[in-house]
Amino acid sequence: MSKTILLVIASTRPGRLGPAVAQWFADATAEVAAELGVRLEVADLAEVGLPFLDEPEHPSSGNYLHEHTRSWSRRVAAADALVFVTSEYNYAMPATLKNAFDYLYAEWAWKPCLFIGYGNTSAGTRGVQMARGVAASLRMLPIGSDIFLRIADDLQDGVVMNSERLAARARDALRQLGRVADVLRPLYREVDESATSAEEIVPAVLGDAAELLVLQRCCWVDEAIANSRLDLPALVETEAEVVAGLHTWSTWCVRSAGRLVGSVRARRDGDSWEIGRLMVAPDHRHTGLGRRLLAFAEAQAPHGVTAAALFTGEHSDRNIRLYQKAGYSLSTESAPDGAVRLTKPLAT
Repeated sequence: MSKTILLVIASTRPGRLGPAVAQWFADATAEVAAELGVRLEVADLAEVGLPFLDEPEHPSSGNYLHEHTRSWSRRVAAADALVFVTSEYNYAMPATLKNAFDYLYAEWAWKPCLFIGYGNTSAGTRGVQMARGVAASLRMLPIGSDIFLRIADDLQDGVVMNSERLAARARDALRQLGRVADVLRPLYREVDESATSAEEIVPAVLGDAAELLVLQRCCWVDEAIANSRLDLPALVETEAEVVAGLHTWSTWCVRSAGRLVGSVRARRDGDSWEIGRLMVAPDHRHTGLGRRLLAFAEAQAPHGVTAAALFTGEHSDRNIRLYQKAGYSLSTESAPDGAVRLTKPLAT
């Protein structure tokens, strides 16, 4: 599932090192971010330009008089997690960061956060300690994988020095932040699990592989029983093979309350659009999600494709009836051992 992580640069003073530290974190984690479907969005408080808190109503009301507050609210509300890059001034976080915290209330709640501190003697640890307490009071969840950079040791000529040790810590921290964001999503997004049909169908990312593996093993049990065989690919694949499939198939998934509950994949084979791994979690069946995923996959067929094709077990009567209701017909073309092929003409 794609996620937006807001990378907040706290210091606003001229000559600050915050932008360089933020750039280092973005560069060091670029590969992991792509793997997890994470989009890092930088929020430089020097550019955000919040004046000292000037809203007449309490932030918990959500009633904002000024556009600068509403803009800040939209950016924080859209984030799934936050990384705060902060210096330390006089044993404390910058006033600009405290001010940015104070503008909002509900937008921060239940979101995981990570701190990157930098400084001289203490490497920013005291400023982070103060900021962490404020974040916790706003119901954020500091994940505890904070990174601290000592200017004399880790920066040179205004940039973070190339260090595999630090880069590895950054990558690990982003992975943890992404995992916690997935777990907490039902809290900060307030998703209604009963509204599965309204959930968005989105492209799968490499970070979805483990959940796809669990879902397909759960969904193919009925198939195994109906066809009296346990050697079905969906049941015996490894996570590495699922990852390989994400490279060779276009795969889409649906989440409800943060949990992956449905998926389908497709790829072109000559003039045919091959659809596979249509699956819906058992507790979300009979909601129309399977039909919606199938129709979505058909609609993604590229120009020049004349038919959709799929396979199911030769004794999977329930699946065959489902596909026939969707306009598919049993084909006489060859199919893998123990399976049947069904095809459906597609409008050009």
